Amino acid sequence: MAKLKTTYYCQNCGAQSPKWLGKCPTCNEWNTYVEEIVSKNESNPVNDQWSNPSDLKRQGAKLKNLPKLLEDITFSEQRRVDSMDGEFNRVLGGGIVPGSLVLIGGEPGIGKSTLMLQLAVSVTGKKVLYVSGEESETQIKMRAERLSDKPNNCLIYSETSLGNLFKYMGTDRPDILIIDSIQTMHTDMIESSTGSISQIRECAGQLMKFAKETNTPVFLIGHITKEGSLAGPKVLEHMVDTVLQFEGDRHLSYRILRTTKNRFGSTSELGIYEMSSGGLREVSNPSEILITQKEQSLSGIAIGATLEGNRPLLIEIQSLVSPATYGNPQRSTTGYDIKRLNMLLAVLEKRCGIRLSAQDVFLNIAGGLKVEDPALDLAICIAMFSSFEEVSIDSNKCFAAEVGLGGEIRAVNRIEGRISEAEKLGFQEIFISRYNMKGLNQTKFNIKVIPVGKLGEVFNELFG
Repeated sequence: MAKLKTTYYCQNCGAQSPKWLGKCPTCNEWNTYVEEIVSKNESNPVNDQWSNPSDLKRQGAKLKNLPKLLEDITFSEQRRVDSMDGEFNRVLGGGIVPGSLVLIGGEPGIGKSTLMLQLAVSVTGKKVLYVSGEESETQIKMRAERLSDKPNNCLIYSETSLGNLFKYMGTDRPDILIIDSIQTMHTDMIESSTGSISQIRECAGQLMKFAKETNTPVFLIGHITKEGSLAGPKVLEHMVDTVLQFEGDRHLSYRILRTTKNRFGSTSELGIYEMSSGGLREVSNPSEILITQKEQSLSGIAIGATLEGNRPLLIEIQSLVSPATYGNPQRSTTGYDIKRLNMLLAVLEKRCGIRLSAQDVFLNIAGGLKVEDPALDLAICIAMFSSFEEVSIDSNKCFAAEVGLGGEIRAVNRIEGRISEAEKLGFQEIFISRYNMKGLNQTKFNIKVIPVGKLGEVFNELFG
């Protein structure tokens, strides 16, 4: 009997070691190495093939795939496949790319399977194969009836063996393949257990080869760890073409589809959905849901104009400033960088004379968004000053400018899109940097554009 070859893998980062280690040298985690069976002990085919250098020419003649000059490679533009979902098309960069490998991650119960099943039953003119290793065919049928009542070309296959899946697709190849999930698939080429790092890596590698050779788009649903990263080896994210993250609070109805890697489009695009009993509904105008409908004016609230990819959004900034009566002042943010908040607080205290060193400051980005756009600096400063002085801001005003360390108002990119979005939502005034006025045609806007150069000018304009 041939001797089995084993190795040790870190279950946290996927690092490999020939022996057990107490502490992983790559991620510095303790007790994460697990022994896994890799393959039977066989001779190395690479060393055997090229053991004699004189055989290079003879071996090269047998190869079907040979290197080509870049100028000799022919290229034809391929049309993307319409997913029949505007938000999903936006995040992918315009549609599904043939031959692409897409990885979708998210917390348990957030709606990953619902999103992909909804895609499977809505695509028209394409044969979609939905492979599930977590649910039976009757369970998938029950969910599908809630999502769509129209006939479609979706095939359901409850299988965990990758070998059986390839045997079926050898006789009836689909146009789109969906795997739910990659952690449940296993191949006989690896003798380790299902869900292990070596199994996930091998299964993803075979599916990537299938996608590239047959020009079939493949979607992989992946679990995430308690730290929020995708489970399995980090190499899995490097292998795929696109990595999508499905986020949101399960207690709220809104979900966000975010791109963290995309070889065929921008990584800053954002898709917003609303979860309902009938599935996920596209939110075509997210600014309306990100701005709270208030019956009366409240202090500490300002509206800022930001960008997510090519989409301008107007979001609500909520701030609460109160005296610190329990020791050291607190600085807490939700959806915003705490370091940038501390910088803005220092600017307000140094340049504007607003004493916030003895105040607790809490900042929240409404709607559950996580933003990094510096164009929200001015809105955040106005919201904190409004809460500190307990005065409300007129609800028909919004802000789009960056604040520098000297208290100056700096210009931001694509200001026309931000102004147009504010005008569309009914705002009457927008504060921008005076340096954004160069080349700006104000005649095509019905909203009043107010250019400012210093923080003090904004405070005088708003509060007198």
